[in-house]
Amino acid sequence: MGIANPSTAQAQAAHPKDASATLPVDRQAANVAIQRLSAAEWRSMNDDDLLTRIKSDDETAFRELVERHVDRGYAVAYRILHNATDAEDVVQDAFLQLWTKREKWETGRAKFSTWLYRVVTNRCIDQLRRPRVEVMDDLPELEDDSCDQMDILERQEASDLLAKAIQELPEQQRVALVLSYTEGLSNSEVADIMETSVSAVEALLKRARQKLRHLLRNHGGEILAMFTNR
Repeated sequence: MGIANPSTAQAQAAHPKDASATLPVDRQAANVAIQRLSAAEWRSMNDDDLLTRIKSDDETAFRELVERHVDRGYAVAYRILHNATDAEDVVQDAFLQLWTKREKWETGRAKFSTWLYRVVTNRCIDQLRRPRVEVMDDLPELEDDSCDQMDILERQEASDLLAKAIQELPEQQRVALVLSYTEGLSNSEVADIMETSVSAVEALLKRARQKLRHLLRNHGGEILAMFTNR
């Protein structure tokens, strides 16, 4: 998926495209030096290093941070919303929020991934609470290869049943389930993201499993086992 460059219309108010022309000479020289870093050097930086550079208006650092986290942010949003367009909008909004408020970021206060999950899940809940017209996503085309097409269809049907059941969970249960089971986060990490207690997360997960058992009671145990045996 694509995330808008911070020099687009949405971010120009905070960082005009030609802002470098007005920078002091030493700032311009620093930016030139930044551009000379190799791809390997960028990848070796941790998130806090990138965020420090982003606070100094470094767009290259911003793009590196986006590339590093955008797929997981989108995956979480999609699993909660089950709508590709809405999920992409949510994640793009989250990164644009980071860019437009970059000067306020306090390095070391929280992991960036925790912040991103928190913003994404909160925006997803906002989306879920809005009245909307349901739109069916286009069905993916099956590849014409040696795989058994019937098997693919059966697995897709099972996946769709599970996704539909998750959509019927209350918002907080759905968020806790996605973060815990699909993202593999610990209960303490989920509690931090959801800004609640570990015991509250445990209760949400317990109720979510019970609800899924009820919703999927007429379907094979293979689907149930994915979320109800933990």
